[in-house]
Amino acid sequence: MSGTEVSVHVNRGAAEALEATSGTLETSASFSVLLYGHETPAHVHCRLDGDLERIASLGESNYYVEPETVTRVPITVAADAIDCPVDGRLEVLTGYGSESVSIAVTVEPGPPGVDVDESLAEPARSDPEPTAFDRAVDRCAAVTAVEPATLVVLALGAVAVGVAGLTTAMIGGPVATAGLGIVGGGVLVALFLLGQ
Repeated sequence: MSGTEVSVHVNRGAAEALEATSGTLETSASFSVLLYGHETPAHVHCRLDGDLERIASLGESNYYVEPETVTRVPITVAADAIDCPVDGRLEVLTGYGSESVSIAVTVEPGPPGVDVDESLAEPARSDPEPTAFDRAVDRCAAVTAVEPATLVVLALGAVAVGVAGLTTAMIGGPVATAGLGIVGGGVLVALFLLGQ
């Protein structure tokens, strides 16, 4: 509901008296009529006339206004459904229609709707920052035009052969030498399978 309001004083100074604080209202949204009760209670009837009746609606039309109270009458306006100003009247009546006040209402078209792409509501996904190892593999792959997986196998194979070589040098003997051969053969088999 918009903050636009128009006030009507009911039974101020005399029974069945109505007094609007403004005779006109311009809006581009829904608005309210505030019925200020004074000396005596009153039954008040509200209605929309003219073209305003096409684009606006009252939740209720009859209200009982107590003294020293404010009764809000919400009026819903479909300003986004029009493309040019619409004029009409809001009428407030009491005393079974013997007293009435009329407020000229002009509804301006609402601001044009903006289509929002639903993908804007999704949080942006950012790729994780590559590690130093990932950057080194990518650099080597770019230089040698070799698949990253092959480079990883080469790096791990080199580490494995290095460890096996150190072990052979430290322990010595035919078993350590055989182990070095098995590790080297495994690396070569892995490289051959990646090349397929």
